[in-house]
Amino acid sequence: MGVNEITIEEQLNNLDARIQAFINCIDSLPEVFFLKKMDKHWAPRDVVAHLIGWNRHTIEGCQQMRRGETPFYFIDPGDDFSKVNAVSVRKYHSRSRRKLVSELEASAQELRQFLLSLDPTEWKADYGVRWKGGIVTIRNTVDGLVRDYVLHRQQIEEWARGV
Repeated sequence: MGVNEITIEEQLNNLDARIQAFINCIDSLPEVFFLKKMDKHWAPRDVVAHLIGWNRHTIEGCQQMRRGETPFYFIDPGDDFSKVNAVSVRKYHSRSRRKLVSELEASAQELRQFLLSLDPTEWKADYGVRWKGGIVTIRNTVDGLVRDYVLHRQQIEEWARGV
């Protein structure tokens, strides 16, 4: 293991912490803000639906990688995965904050259980999958999801301060 590499357990704990921070952010919003558009496209409700989808997409994508396949979300993803994200926003269509947060927690638990089921050698294995010239691994896929949770929490907090 390299000097800056964290263990699988540390990475999962980091993911759990970022998910919880995001949920705390959503829970702290006044009810009227949950469905209010932050920009011309998404409300906090839509961001929650998007992240539910990505928890589950990550499982499917990692399974595909382990078979040497390119994850489905890299194929015709639209601008910034807009097509993949739109499907999640439609699929997880509830307007109930409580229901969507519960679904987010359930999908996060599914992801955690999947990741814990992996052999440690699979975590950073090169399965031959490339994206934009880089090697795609399970580890860096989870890193991307962690960054997404942080980014969306920051965006929602900034927006809520200005509303």
